[in-house]
Formats: sequence, structure tokens, C-alpha cells
Amino acid sequence: MTKEELQQYYGFESRIRYSEVNADQELTLVSLLDYFQDCSTFQSMDGGADLEYMDSIHCAWVLNMWQIDVARYPKLGEQVRVITNPYQIKSFLGYRNFAMFDEAGERIAVANTIWTLLDMDKNRPTPAPQIMYEAYPIHEKLEMEYLPRKIALPEGGKEAEHITITKHHLDTNHHVNNGQYVRMAMELLGEEAQVQRLRVEYKAQAYLEDEVTPVIYEGQESNIVALNNADGAPYAVVEIFR
Repeated sequence: MTKEELQQYYGFESRIRYSEVNADQELTLVSLLDYFQDCSTFQSMDGGADLEYMDSIHCAWVLNMWQIDVARYPKLGEQVRVITNPYQIKSFLGYRNFAMFDEAGERIAVANTIWTLLDMDKNRPTPAPQIMYEAYPIHEKLEMEYLPRKIALPEGGKEAEHITITKHHLDTNHHVNNGQYVRMAMELLGEEAQVQRLRVEYKAQAYLEDEVTPVIYEGQESNIVALNNADGAPYAVVEIFR
């Protein structure tokens, strides 16, 4: 994509930092997710739908799913551009792409996400106000393979050691940040550079001192980690393709 084409999307320039890379000096999958999440946050701030505004209307955008497809992982010191592309707002649902490009305009990674605007007082979805349509200009979907939102769990599964939610897992909404579920799954599977696709389905919110019971499902093409509550229902399901 040319520089002129990239400029139609909201985004920012960055350089891959030492704190964002693994032992092979490549950007980690979790750091890539953080770049994408930061990009949407910056767009909200610049468009008037920042955290202060969201607090004032007692609402929050809650993530339903991630799909991230990775062509390659950029190296330490590499210059990149990160963009976000809201492509539909439908009542209380928001649909948004992300992508990272190198200096030559080659796409490094692309993502699809679905969000729900939640009334935090009533704990239920609420239609997006007009400011959301103004803050998030709509463009056509980015080209990628769009997979279903839901992740089917296979039979079996091996339970892993429980995880207690602590303060470092939480974000400004006081529940576990969506990237933290991916971190948990990556640590349990011990995978990083081989990952070419990530899918995450978010089902419920975990809070401080909640107990998470991971169940690992190993497959030929992908591994799945269900991060469950005490009743065995998932907070999130993470699927990692090698």
C-alpha cells in the first residue's frame, strides 16, 4: 500500500522497541496486539470519544473477538506504521480492522475485531450515540480471510494450573484487559515466533482475585486454550495457529 493510500486511515508511526521483542529480536505477538489496541485508543482520544467521555456516559467498548493474521514479525528497530479501520457501526456493535505496514508499504499483519458498546451501570448493550459515528469514520473492509467469531472447543482437554487475577491483569475498566488473556495462553503453550494466526473469543469479564482455570486442547493445525471460571464456563477462548 502506498503512503498516500495509508494516509486515508487513522494511524501512527513507530519503531520496534527492545521491550517489545523476543529472544530472536522480533516483535512478539502480544506486543503486536498492544500496538493495535493503542491505535484504536488514540483514535478515540483524537475523535472526542476518549476515556473521560466514556466515563461520563457510563459506557465502554467491550471486545468480542480478535483475529490477527501475521505475514512476518518485524525486527528490533524497524520502522512501522499502524492503522485502524472502523468499517461498520451497527446499533451497539462496532467492527474494526487493524494493520501494520513496513517502510516499503508491505503489510506485516492484519486483524479483524468486533466490539459491543456496553452500558456499565445496566451491564447490557446500548446503541452507539452520534459521536461514535463522527469519531470513527467508516471505510471499506480491509482484504483478509474473515473467520467466524465463535471458536468451537474439541473434546477432551488438559487442565492446567489455576491463575489468580491480580492488579497487573486489569485495565481502566477494572476488568482483565483483552491482551492479558492472550499472554496467559501464550505462556501456557510456550509458543511465540511460530504463530501465524491468532483467534480470541471473549465471553465474560474476569475481575480482581477471580480464579481462572485454563484447559488446553492440542490439535494438528492449532492449539486452543479455554480460560474458564470456577463453574467451567470460559472467560475467553484463545486459538493459536502455527
